[in-house]
Amino acid sequence: MPDGLAIDVHGMTKRFDGLTAVNRVDLQVRTGDICGFLGPNGSGKTTFIRMLCGLLRPDGGSGTCLGHDVMTGSEAIKGLVGYMTQRFSFWDDLTIHENLDFVARMYSIGNRRRVVRESIERLGLEGQGNKLAGELSGGWKQRLALAACMIHDPKLLLLDEPTAGVDPKARREFWEEIHRLAEQGLTFLIATHYMDEAERCHRLAFILNGKLLSQGTVAEVIEQAHLTTWSVSGPDLTGLAGKLRVRPGVEQAVAFGNTLHISGDDADALLGAIAPFRAAPYEWRGIDSSLEDVFIHFMGGRAGRQMEGPRMDGPSS
Repeated sequence: MPDGLAIDVHGMTKRFDGLTAVNRVDLQVRTGDICGFLGPNGSGKTTFIRMLCGLLRPDGGSGTCLGHDVMTGSEAIKGLVGYMTQRFSFWDDLTIHENLDFVARMYSIGNRRRVVRESIERLGLEGQGNKLAGELSGGWKQRLALAACMIHDPKLLLLDEPTAGVDPKARREFWEEIHRLAEQGLTFLIATHYMDEAERCHRLAFILNGKLLSQGTVAEVIEQAHLTTWSVSGPDLTGLAGKLRVRPGVEQAVAFGNTLHISGDDADALLGAIAPFRAAPYEWRGIDSSLEDVFIHFMGGRAGRQMEGPRMDGPSS
């Protein structure tokens, strides 16, 4: 692949009934990178992923996915991509082994029995092969779904909110496996709502209302937001938050444990807004903006308002 890019697309656009779900999105992901794809429900994440893997034809744009043209090479791309959907999409009344065997048949994989056995072993499903999929916990269903989308040895995995409803221990184990696979050269584009997961990614891309607002490392995305954030502690923080939210310059007043985080993208205006309250019994200090602060800023702050306009997403986000 040229320049080591697994994904190199420009101007990707998709419309439904004349309304725009994905609006001229440019995205580059290096081979072996884990790219977190962030955005609220309805932002265009799923539509974009489905265009990349050949399930939806773009209405506009150009570029390559795994070296194949995204407009004309969808069949070649499908054979090189693994796609893990938002919802568990396997047969509850079939065993783990039977589900994987069915997927292997769909891909016309040779030595199917050996491949299924190795897939079960690779993801720690030994001894579970005869268990019905419907009896699995969320974490085990996640492992089955990952095993299935990797059974044809793909070069790129597109994972759409893969850990929704999974307990923290299973989520951590899942991400350890993702990083192990990335070290072996597998590339990931992972849609997620979890900020702790986003921080595990090599790079991030934030999409809202079908448009890409920001992309880069975690530090770069935070810097691009140009947010200023203060932390305040003291009595009746709920009441203080209500007073601050209506003041010009305050985009967010959000509870974090025993403190409030107050943020805005105009440092001078924010300083003026909080000035009347910077006295006892409150204690104030400037802090670094977090990725969650940036996420909320993009969703509901000035950046989000500037992006508003007529649009519609596909069947899901």
